[in-house]
Amino acid sequence: MKCFSVALALAAITSAAAAQSFPLTLENCGHEVTFESAPESVVTIGQATTEAMYLLGLANKVSGTAVWFTDVLPEFADANAEIERLADNTPSFEAVLNKRPGLVASQYEWYVGSKGSVGTREQFHDLSVPTYIWPADCVGKDNTVGVDGTREELISTEVIYRGLTELSQIFGVPEAGKEAVAKLKAREEAAIERASALKLEDVSAMFWFSSSKMDADPYVAGAKGAPGYIMAKLGVENVVTSSEEWPTVGWETLAKANPTYIVLADLQRRKFPADSIEAKIEFLQTDPVASQMDAVKNGRVLILEAHAMDATVRTVSGLELLAEVMEKQAASQ
Repeated sequence: MKCFSVALALAAITSAAAAQSFPLTLENCGHEVTFESAPESVVTIGQATTEAMYLLGLANKVSGTAVWFTDVLPEFADANAEIERLADNTPSFEAVLNKRPGLVASQYEWYVGSKGSVGTREQFHDLSVPTYIWPADCVGKDNTVGVDGTREELISTEVIYRGLTELSQIFGVPEAGKEAVAKLKAREEAAIERASALKLEDVSAMFWFSSSKMDADPYVAGAKGAPGYIMAKLGVENVVTSSEEWPTVGWETLAKANPTYIVLADLQRRKFPADSIEAKIEFLQTDPVASQMDAVKNGRVLILEAHAMDATVRTVSGLELLAEVMEKQAASQ
């Protein structure tokens, strides 16, 4: 009996050490947010925060989602099917409030910021609904400059890990955050090691997300966002030097830069004509300027899920995929 009591006591101590203590105060994108206890529910605006919640085993806390670029990760398909999708793109303020969320977690400041297209943080806070913005959208970034903001420094996966850690703390499951971060870090380190073995030289790339019209200048990845991080770790030069998150650059300029690889975002949304991967490929093959680029002529056009091009839990997948593709390319030469 004495041994049994000691075992119970040790289990209680371990459980207490693993639990999150409240109140919890976090600095989040220029706002200080305090949680007296773990929220009972959350509405996620943006796939990054949605899939982060799922990765942390918190799908049962998600009462509604919005802003989807691609299909949900396959391992979360069943859980996601049970949760209401408020909107494919921007939900209304009322639709979010109707779910009576204990928290609104947004991927972008664009949706829940000083000029939030859904609502400002103050509007939500005045109704006693706390908000949380994915740190990758504000750490080292100025969202008042450029259409999608401007990076002041090269992004790091640390902001992704910070988002996972903070959400796990907010919902009182810090151990789930530690486990998720550890697994992603291990995969990231393995991909970097794999890429470093390639010893790439004079290799460049551009990442094409979408275009407002097929004949318009494309939205391409700037130098300091998630694609910039991926390229830096692979030892690949980004032919786009702008610090804007997703600047528009003319095809003549891109053709002159003549990247070794062109990486296309695979989107399921259909907000713009060039969201379609088929439309992008057809454009590259038929446009008189783009079709003359070496990457198009030599079949060095790669496809990457769109959310790996943002700082999300999929960014490491993007690093892994490109490392594998370039490894195969190097082996075939």
